Parts: sequence; C-alpha cells; structure tokens
Amino acid sequence: MTGHTSPHPAKPRIASTMGKAGIFSEALPFISRFRGTTVVIKYGGSAMVDDLLRGSFADDVAMLHYVGIKPIIVHGGGPQISRAMGQQGIEPQWLEGLRVTDEHTMRVVQATLVGEINPDIVRLVNNHGSVATGVSGLDANLFVAEPEDDRLGFVGRVTEVDTGLIDGLQAQGYVPVVAPIARGKDGKTYNVNADVAASALASALGAQKLVYLTDVEGLYLDLGDHDSLVSRITLSELEELIHGGSVSAGMLPKLRSAIDAIRSGVDQVHILDGRMQHAVLLEIFTPEGIGTMITKETRS
Repeated sequence: MTGHTSPHPAKPRIASTMGKAGIFSEALPFISRFRGTTVVIKYGGSAMVDDLLRGSFADDVAMLHYVGIKPIIVHGGGPQISRAMGQQGIEPQWLEGLRVTDEHTMRVVQATLVGEINPDIVRLVNNHGSVATGVSGLDANLFVAEPEDDRLGFVGRVTEVDTGLIDGLQAQGYVPVVAPIARGKDGKTYNVNADVAASALASALGAQKLVYLTDVEGLYLDLGDHDSLVSRITLSELEELIHGGSVSAGMLPKLRSAIDAIRSGVDQVHILDGRMQHAVLLEIFTPEGIGTMITKETRS
C-alpha cells in the first residue's frame, strides 16, 4: 500500500484549472499597473490573415478591454492592397520599403483599408466581446500629413494628430480601429505607413505602450543566430545599434518609428511575433515577455 488513493477522473481538470489560476495570479500585478492606460497596437502580418491568429488577437484585445486597459488598433493591409491593385492591372512599385502611390493607387489603398479591412477587423473584435468602432485618419482630421518624398507620390508623413475623436471614443468605452490614411494640407488624401501612424498616434496620446505585431520574433543582433534575440533594449542602446549598421533594412522603419515614440513620451515599445497565439497578453502580463521591449531608461 502506498497510502495514495486511486486517481480521480476530475484531478486532471482540477490541475488544469489551478494552472490557469496561477497564470491569472501572475498577471494581477501587471493588470493593476496598466489599468487605465492606453496601449496602441499596430496590427499586421500573419496575425491579420490566419484565422486562428485572428481569433487569438481579438481575444487579447477583449481581455485588455475587460481589465480596464484601453487598446487602440492601427492596422496595415499591404498584401490586401497589392492583391486589389493586381485585380485592377496595377503593378505595385516600392521605394525604400514604401509603396509608390499615384492617384489611381491611392484610390485602391483607401477603398481597401477603409472599405474592406477596417470593417472586417471591427467585426472580428466585436465578435470576441469588445465594442470596437472603425475610423480612418481622415475622420475629424485625426491625421494631417505632408508628402514624404515626391518620388513616392501620395505617401504622407504625419505632421499633426488631433486626438479629440479618439479621446471621445475611449471615454465611451469603445476600442478604436484606425485605418492609416491622412488628409494632406493640400486637401488631398495620403497613404501613411501603418508603423508610422501607430507611432504618431501613441505619441500624441501619451500611450503607456506601443506594440508592433510582426512576422519575426523580435529584434535580432544577428538574423542568422536565433540566440541573438534581444529581450530588452534601451533607447540609447538601440540608437547605437542602428548607427553601427547591425540592424536589417526591413526592421529599420519600425525601429525608427519606435525611437520617435519613445522620444515623444511613450513609456515602452514592444516588437512581438504575431504568429504566436496570445502574443499581446504574453508580453504584457508575464514577467518574461516574448519579444523585444524598448525603453528610455537604463535597465534596473
């Protein structure tokens, strides 16, 4: 006789429930710390197209909303725009990572972002329990822009952000879903890179966090070395890394936007692998996190 009773069928379920309770217990200090703060999430990559990841992302947004954190989604749509352009016989062209945008392309960009992708994300988030509403950078002059480069056509650099509309939506308990287009000072409509738009909005709102969902695990010192993933880096360290040429060209626009956000008062910027289920919750509510966190201050 060992003194142990026979296994009860309910024990595995009880153990699983206790494990989940432990996860929530671990998350409580982070929930308490970030309750009432704004988190801007740039939503793009695989997380936008894979059904399982789409559902996981919407669950994360709902959880943030339920515990009193105020999420805002700024979405991209590059693959969908390129597909829509192809259907109209327009060949996409790129310059330094940005889409060359003539008048015809701009009409496709606006129709795709505002008419298709934005309402689709609103439906997704609402189906998972949040109360989302869609807006574009044109609404209430949320984003005002000037041309980024004459060679790019109607690609804009955000020069002004009017947060009045977003402030009002948040006060009413809504989750804003923002399409990154802007009104130009010349009265025309401009295409804005979603990373740049998210950074500009987070800066203007004084957000606690800016989160980039990507298709990489985070920032690597060496793309060929999986062990070189950077878990945490300060602003000065990141600037030194970029100056030394150790960052891939594809990551540079995102990192420059992250630097702009930190300099403008955003406390933390996170670069996460959107291919991982519940990436946002794992980064915000666990001490280890899963991606790269950028901060202004020296590590404690």
